Amino acid sequence: DSTSMEDFWCEVESIKESREDGSEEAMLLEFKPADEGELEAEWLQDVGLSTLISGTEEEDGQALLSTLTRTQAAAVQKRYNTYTQTLRKKNKHTVRDVRDIFGTTDSSEMGRGKSFQHSWGREAAKSCLDCGIDKGSPSVTEELSYDVSFSESITVLTKTQEWPKNQRFKKEDSALPKFIVQKSRFGLTEVGDLSPEDMKKIRYLSLIELTAFYDALGVELKRNRMERVRGRENGLFGVPLTVLLENDQKKVPGVKVPLIFQKLLLKLEETGLETEGILRVPGSASRVKNLHQELEAKFYEDTFDWDQVRNNDAAGLLKMFIRELPSPLFTVEYLPAFITLVEKISKIKLQLQALHLLIMLMPEANRDTAKAFLQFLKKVVANEGKNKMNLWNVSMIVAPNLFIYKGKRANQQEMQAAATTSHIVRLLIRYQDILWTVPSFLISQVRKMNEAAMNNSKRQLMFDKGVRKLLRRKTMERERPERPESDIPEGVIRVYAPLHSKVSMAIQLNSQTKAKDILARFHCENRW
Repeated sequence: DSTSMEDFWCEVESIKESREDGSEEAMLLEFKPADEGELEAEWLQDVGLSTLISGTEEEDGQALLSTLTRTQAAAVQKRYNTYTQTLRKKNKHTVRDVRDIFGTTDSSEMGRGKSFQHSWGREAAKSCLDCGIDKGSPSVTEELSYDVSFSESITVLTKTQEWPKNQRFKKEDSALPKFIVQKSRFGLTEVGDLSPEDMKKIRYLSLIELTAFYDALGVELKRNRMERVRGRENGLFGVPLTVLLENDQKKVPGVKVPLIFQKLLLKLEETGLETEGILRVPGSASRVKNLHQELEAKFYEDTFDWDQVRNNDAAGLLKMFIRELPSPLFTVEYLPAFITLVEKISKIKLQLQALHLLIMLMPEANRDTAKAFLQFLKKVVANEGKNKMNLWNVSMIVAPNLFIYKGKRANQQEMQAAATTSHIVRLLIRYQDILWTVPSFLISQVRKMNEAAMNNSKRQLMFDKGVRKLLRRKTMERERPERPESDIPEGVIRVYAPLHSKVSMAIQLNSQTKAKDILARFHCENRW
């Protein structure tokens, strides 16, 4: 009801007032319409399969395709089919048949990577989905397994099951279940543990998996296509995160979260966590405006006096920083997907899985900044006894600052969007420790991609004519027979090992000789 969302609407009104008095600019985002087939082409590019679009056959992402599960392969095939059908309608250049990529159109055979989890994953998937998530019990505890892909788990749902059209959220913190993550044999991996190259592959696979996940649920995965938005190239507020970090790294090499954002969080953590109504009670609009201008002039000169900043004003500056980002913290592209995961998916466990994949898709700068922000919000909630801000209060205040929202009056549609975005923030805060880990099934797929790429490189190297000729010549130069074959006595054999420095050796055989004895001789000789 409207009273339960009062904090949300008060925050929306506060944002409107800030924009009307000129203390900040409204974020205007322009979206470009998509021509037929463009969305599928962009999707294929975003998942690392751009060579399917260019039509080149020498490198079409076989390493990636070879790791896909059945549902993931089906998602790729569906988008590629749509793309090729569109090109044929437009009479454009010839495109490859999908059977040339997957080898078959039989859904039971799609997904060359299915063997590494399909043979044993069914029971694990079923046990994950059979837990009672929505029973309302305050003591519900469930296990999360990352060994099986989320989209494969969905296949055990009955086809007759329908999702409720209208969601109503229980505001009590106890309505959220407690999840326990099952550790795989490789342990838990956080996003910061992986190399940039591996994280790039994680993003490819996450988008494929998210698409397959939504397909399995019968939900459309929508993405915004936004025109590039130009932000300021210097300063603190209204600067793109990547530009701001580039400027900050000149001052502090390796920094991953903007310095001004870190300082605002530190100020609030040191003095504001116990302040009653922190984040909810707005600071003085005129003071915040003056502090904003003073920070822009003095922050990098280290002459700004932080002692003068009141806690509520610091909270106002923090929220202003987030709102003034040229592109939202959780990216314009995937904002519809965030909304859909709540409006179209009823079970919290499934919502969390979709949210997990969306976090994996975030650019590094956005994800690191979001992580710092959510860790701060968790501390605010932990001090609820003194600051009177519980999880739902904090979520309602933060939601309109994080998500693009166009609401002027509390009609039914806007009310539903208000509750939806607040619930998303609640999930982000409550389950953030889970969201920063990389699902082990994605780690397994990246490992298989790396192995496949390495094997392809080895094969290419071995079959290169120039390399083969060079190896043959080197082998002939290194081979020096110890004695002519005709002089070898009976019971002696000559063993060749062209990859060793000593390429051949005469071995006296007897009834006790074993292969390991011959290998030991070679290892001993080559050691010297």
